[in-house]
Amino acid sequence: MKLDMKKLIALFALVLGFAFTSNAQGALKFKQEKHDFGTITEGTVATYSFEFTNTGKTPVVISNVQPSCGCTTPDWTREPIMPGKTGKVTASYNSTGRPGNFNKSITVVNNGEVQQIQLFISGTVQPKK
Repeated sequence: MKLDMKKLIALFALVLGFAFTSNAQGALKFKQEKHDFGTITEGTVATYSFEFTNTGKTPVVISNVQPSCGCTTPDWTREPIMPGKTGKVTASYNSTGRPGNFNKSITVVNNGEVQQIQLFISGTVQPKK
């Protein structure tokens, strides 16, 4: 199969375009990806906000935040996060009826460089007396 010079240049431009596009994405950089609440009393709703910065070159939109169970309620920055700007993902763990240790994950779905980011909360729930 013979490629003429125009097709070769077009192919090279296409490959080069993909290379530049992949480097021009937004990227969420979290200050921390794990939080330990320590010991909390049963019935407490423990809340923590994971803060992040868009360290990339394009805006990032978080399309969904999915907790690993119904005992954790997420909230997050809904508007596009511009390069250099910050946002947060907040996780609220309801400890009612859940004595003992807990380890939960929260999946952040976005259009950035890493499209699914895992955050983790943990702790121990002390039974009510």
